[in-house]
Amino acid sequence: MNDNIKQHFRDSEAPFIEQVTGWLRQAADQYRPILTAFLNPRQVYIAQTMVNQMDEVHMRAYGGYDGAELQRILFYPNYYQPTAADFQITLFNIIYPVKFATLKHGQILGTLANAGVDRDVFGDIVSADGAWQFFCESEMATYFDDQIDRFGKTKVHLTAVPLENALIPENDWESVTTTVSSLRADNIIKAAFNLSRHHAKELIEGAKVRLNWADLPKADYELALLDMLSVNHYGRVRLAEVAGETKKARLRITLNIIHSK
Repeated sequence: MNDNIKQHFRDSEAPFIEQVTGWLRQAADQYRPILTAFLNPRQVYIAQTMVNQMDEVHMRAYGGYDGAELQRILFYPNYYQPTAADFQITLFNIIYPVKFATLKHGQILGTLANAGVDRDVFGDIVSADGAWQFFCESEMATYFDDQIDRFGKTKVHLTAVPLENALIPENDWESVTTTVSSLRADNIIKAAFNLSRHHAKELIEGAKVRLNWADLPKADYELALLDMLSVNHYGRVRLAEVAGETKKARLRITLNIIHSK
């Protein structure tokens, strides 16, 4: 299965494919469910593609609420019936002096990411009407509770609450269908934020762009389905669909875009 799968994906994704292969083998050989850390949409897509090749192992992805961006995957054998509890996700309310302080997504993300943990132990950070929450692996909940007492200069207190209390995030995504000459990263940024290709290239070369929460190697890097670009000061764009070529040999694509406030 492995070589056959690898040819459909990037060389750089080979280590992740090996990891998924290991999880699938474990679930099949040990005949028990296997739970991953939080994965991004592209990784979930790769895992689903691989599971589709198998009869004896299934998967479900869940991030604590419907439509979560970052999700844990449960790989499980035929007999198993997954429940929400199997995903071992804790939801924290961030209690802070709302009247006197403002929290920002970047502050929360930066503090959590710099708390001496891997990025994949916590999931989405969501907000609505000034309230903020984040999801994490339940086994890391005590650690975060002990370590985090402020975001930026704002003193905070973390309170674990049931997943049913998850905020419905303010959804600022918009879908745009357009055409591009290729799936190069600079082309996608140009199309999403109405920039010149030169400026898009400068942003990438200035390390202002991240791909799937990691460094973007170069401006001509080819995007694939469900890849996400985060562009400083502009927002985020996800390649949602590639719908074939136009008569002029351009690619018709759908982008999901969220603009920075």
